[in-house]
Amino acid sequence: MFQFLKFYKIPLLLFLTAAAFYWSFAYDLDRTDFPKLITLYAGLFFLSFKVIQLLKTRFWLLAGIALIFRLIFILALPNLSQDFYRFIWDGRLLANGINPYLSTPDLLMKSAHFGSISQAQELVNGMGNLSASNYTNYPPLNQLIFAVAGWISGNSILFSVLIFRFFIVLSEVGILVFGRKLLKQLEIPEHYIFWFLLNPFVIIECTGNLHFESVMGFFILLSFYFLWKQKWIISAIVLGLSVSVKLLPLMFLPLFLKFFSNNKNTSESSENRSLAAQISANLNDLKTIKWTNLLSYYTIVMLIVILGFLPFYNSAFLANFSKSIGLWFQKFEFNASIYYVIRWIGFQIKGYNIIADTGRILPVATFIIILIISLFRKIKSLKSLISGCVFALCFYFLLSTTVHPWYILTPLLLSIFTTYRFPIVWSFVAMLSYYAYGNGNFQENLWLITLEYVVVIGFAIIEVFFPKKLSFSLFS
Repeated sequence: MFQFLKFYKIPLLLFLTAAAFYWSFAYDLDRTDFPKLITLYAGLFFLSFKVIQLLKTRFWLLAGIALIFRLIFILALPNLSQDFYRFIWDGRLLANGINPYLSTPDLLMKSAHFGSISQAQELVNGMGNLSASNYTNYPPLNQLIFAVAGWISGNSILFSVLIFRFFIVLSEVGILVFGRKLLKQLEIPEHYIFWFLLNPFVIIECTGNLHFESVMGFFILLSFYFLWKQKWIISAIVLGLSVSVKLLPLMFLPLFLKFFSNNKNTSESSENRSLAAQISANLNDLKTIKWTNLLSYYTIVMLIVILGFLPFYNSAFLANFSKSIGLWFQKFEFNASIYYVIRWIGFQIKGYNIIADTGRILPVATFIIILIISLFRKIKSLKSLISGCVFALCFYFLLSTTVHPWYILTPLLLSIFTTYRFPIVWSFVAMLSYYAYGNGNFQENLWLITLEYVVVIGFAIIEVFFPKKLSFSLFS
C-alpha cells in the first residue's frame, strides 16, 4: 500500500479531486447555475486529461477509474436534461400494452388510458410542455430498453433511471472491449479509448443524463469490428441494431460505396493527381464495386430496422413518427452554426425566421455533401471509412438547426480511431451551450456559440489542411 501511494500519489490526488467534482456535479448542481457548471466541467476535463497522460500504460487501472466515476452518478437523477421522463413514460406505455407512437402525452392524459400509467402527471410535468405535446421519436430498440424499465421498475422513477444506467454502462464496457481490439488492429495506442471513456463529456451526458448515444456507439463500433473481421453480414445486422437505437447511422450507408470495391490499391496519393485524373480514378473505382455484396449489406441493415418497427406499425404510425422527426429540422433551433448565419440573412431579406424553408433545404445539402465524400474520398480501408463517418456527422451537425451537446458523442467516439482530434476539442467547448439554461427565458448567448464553432472549425481546418503545424502530443 505504501509503495502504491509513493508511486501514484499525484494520480491518486487527481482521481480524488475529480471524484469530488463529479459528486458535486451529480448531487449539488442546478443547471441554471452556469458559472458553477462550466467551472466544474473545465476542472474535470483538465483532471481527466492529466490522469490519462500519467496512467496511459496502466490500461485496467484507467478502466477501473472510468467505472468508479460512473458509479458516482448511481443514485442521482439527471440534472442537465429532462428527457429521461419521456423515456420512462414511453416504457410504462409499453408495459401497459399501449403503442407509444400513436399519441402524445398531452392527448393520452385526456384519454381513458390515463389511469393505467403510474405517476403520469409527474412524468408529464417532468418532461416539459415541448416533449408532452409531440409524438415520440425514439426507435424500437431504444423503446425496448424503456419497456424493460417500465416492466421492472414499478412506481419508482429512480429505479427506472438505474435500469437505464445499467444498459448505458454495459454498452460502454462493450466499447472498452471492442474499441481496444479495433485500436490494436489499426495500430493505434490502446489507451486512446479513454479519450472517450474518461472524457467527462461522456460520463456526464451518458451515465449522468441518460443519453443513449453510448448504446448506439457500441453497436456502430461492433459493426465496424465485424467489418474488419470480414464478417459483413453480421456487421450489417449490428449496424441495423444501431439504427434501431438512433436513426443517425443511416447517413453512413453511402460511405460504404467504395469500401465494397475490389480495387484496394491506395498507394498513389491523390494530392499528386490532376482533377481529371482524380475523377477518372473515382469512375474506375465505381466499376470495381461488388454490387451484390453492397446491396445485400444495405438490404440487411434496412430489414433489421423495418423488423424493429413492424410491431408498432399501423396507419397512423408513419405519419406521427415522420412528423416528430421533421420537427427537428423545421421547428426547433439550438446551438446551431451555419443555420444561425442563414437565419440572420433571412431576417435581413425576408424579415422573419426562415427555418421552415431552410429546414427542408439543409438535409438535402447534407446528403449531397455525404454523397461527395462517398464518391471522391478514398474509402477503401476501415480507418478511412471511419474517418469518412466522422466528417459526414460533423457536416451534418454544422448544417443542422438543432445540435444538443450529446449529439457530438458519436463523432467523438469514432474520432478515436482516426488521426483527427477536433471532436475532443468540440466535447469541451460544446458545454458552453448550456448557458441557455442559466436564464428564465432560455435565451442563448450567440457570442458563446460563435466561440464554440470558431474554436472547433479552426482546429479542424488546421488538422485537415495543415497537420504538420499542429502537434498531436497533446492527445498522445
